[in-house]
Amino acid sequence: MPLHPANDILGIKSDKLKGKKIVLGVTGSIAATETVKLARELIRHGADVIPVMTKSAQEIIGVKSLHFATGHMPITEISGDVEHVMYCGAREEKADALLIAPATGNTISKIACGIDDTPVTTFATTAIGTGIPVMIVPAMHESMYRHAILQENIKKLEHLGIHIIQPRFAEHKAKFPDIDEIVAHTIRILGKNDYQNKRVLVIGGASVEYIDEMRVITNLSTGKMSVALANEAFYRGAEVMMYAGRMEVPVPGYLPTKRFDTVENLLELTKKINYDYIFVPAALSDFYVEPVKGKIPSDKEITLHLKPLPKVIRHLRERTRGKIIGFKAEPDCSDAVLFEKAFKVIKSTGIDGVCANTFANVGKDHGEILYINSRGEMTKIRGTKEEIAQKIFDRVLLL
Repeated sequence: MPLHPANDILGIKSDKLKGKKIVLGVTGSIAATETVKLARELIRHGADVIPVMTKSAQEIIGVKSLHFATGHMPITEISGDVEHVMYCGAREEKADALLIAPATGNTISKIACGIDDTPVTTFATTAIGTGIPVMIVPAMHESMYRHAILQENIKKLEHLGIHIIQPRFAEHKAKFPDIDEIVAHTIRILGKNDYQNKRVLVIGGASVEYIDEMRVITNLSTGKMSVALANEAFYRGAEVMMYAGRMEVPVPGYLPTKRFDTVENLLELTKKINYDYIFVPAALSDFYVEPVKGKIPSDKEITLHLKPLPKVIRHLRERTRGKIIGFKAEPDCSDAVLFEKAFKVIKSTGIDGVCANTFANVGKDHGEILYINSRGEMTKIRGTKEEIAQKIFDRVLLL
């Protein structure tokens, strides 16, 4: 990328698209107004973004806007430089992917029929012929999207190996998905896919135990680590499921999720499980009380009798041969003490690893953990939640 203000944000969120060249095809949907944000977010993850626009797209969003967003003057026509061959032909310096976002019904059907009468469709024909990954993000009125012939054309494209990122349905429209969802799919498609065909379950957030119908006891947990782990699994090609308790952060819509509240509820969810890897960063209650119907009056003193709950980790170990990674938080202590406590959990439960940290790391965006596997090997991992999740997955793959 030439020297341009877009370089100021290059890779500031992650390096997951570092070195990747992505051609962004923009067509004449009103969702074209979102492409500045999309391009900038791809760049924040390290990508070099080259915009290509149809004539209809230029009537909705200006060429200068995408030039500002990407640092590249948008390609609005095929010239003697044969730009489609330069970026999507069989050349060493070709792009890593073609992302058409938004894609109108007209453009989708043209690509499905091999018609290339716009710069975007010409890029698509060339990319498909070369075998470059192509991603298409439909955006239009819902009645247009439901048209039987358009649906046939979408299936035809999927049969060709083209990735269709599903729109978000609201207000009778097939709307542009959240920018983060498009970026996540792009990272997944261009990633190393070392967890492809693997089933990953992440159990996160905090459980609650009811005192009465209004009050609960619970543990401290933001859910940030569980979302980071589930995202990392998604990025690396896994089939992901998340069981989420009380969370302070939202779970991305592209991650399939089941909710739980109490430990009993979670145990019911996990009666039958079949996953290759299970991560349990959840803050689960060790105790419960017999709940009172209604609401306990607030003007009197009460005593709670805490009773022990079953250990979810043991329950999981009994029901699956998959790899299980537990998480353990302890008061401030040395690495040696933390290792001893974590390794004791591994030995007593038969799980495959533990990520241990101190209370000082709870809720923080940056921190450190000790990763201990069943062989007693220990690694200290530091960074953001996302960086820690990435390094955990690197090590778990070696189990």
